[in-house]
Amino acid sequence: MKINKDSIIKILDSLYDNAIDGLPGAPSVEELGNEYIKKENGNIEKSINSLIRWQTTKASSAGFASGFGGKITLPITLPFGIAFLLYNQLRMVATIAHLCGLDTSSDQVKTFVYCALLGDGATKVLKDMGVKVGEKLTQNLISSMSRDVLVAINRAVGFRLVTKFGEKGVINLGKYVPFVGGVVGGSIDGIACYHVGKSAKKLFYDNDGPNSTK
Repeated sequence: MKINKDSIIKILDSLYDNAIDGLPGAPSVEELGNEYIKKENGNIEKSINSLIRWQTTKASSAGFASGFGGKITLPITLPFGIAFLLYNQLRMVATIAHLCGLDTSSDQVKTFVYCALLGDGATKVLKDMGVKVGEKLTQNLISSMSRDVLVAINRAVGFRLVTKFGEKGVINLGKYVPFVGGVVGGSIDGIACYHVGKSAKKLFYDNDGPNSTK
């Protein structure tokens, strides 16, 4: 079975809905964000940093996916390792967006959550799409972007995500070897999670405070 840049976006859409609401027994993104805000006495930046640290630690722990409860229904079957990895990262990034006051239920914000999954590559994609990197991604700015731009960003994100897991822009699930589990796999997942978290912070937050209020 092969997955291309279009079908991977459909998969992300399914995972995103699960990530926002939380699987059975898990808090929603809003509840999770509020937990960190309370823990860090209302300091948004500390809350974001604490979230990234915790998610990175989880991703680095061998066997961390074994605690993945609930059921996710996807339009196309993915190996458990990839599905969990993307779910975990989407949940972290969406929580960061929520902490910065963004509406995670909007399609526009969802597009930029997907973009953050590229880690360091997010900046290049946005530059290629004509989005001013370094300009604060406020709710108004994101909402004002044309549908064509958002669709182009989604397709670019889809292509880059697919090429992370396969060759020539296609995931060949028949040849894919799951990398979740084990010391090496855990280290790779932890590093990836850290870079995704930092990318999300760069997109949705700056040193002056949450981007949504400026």
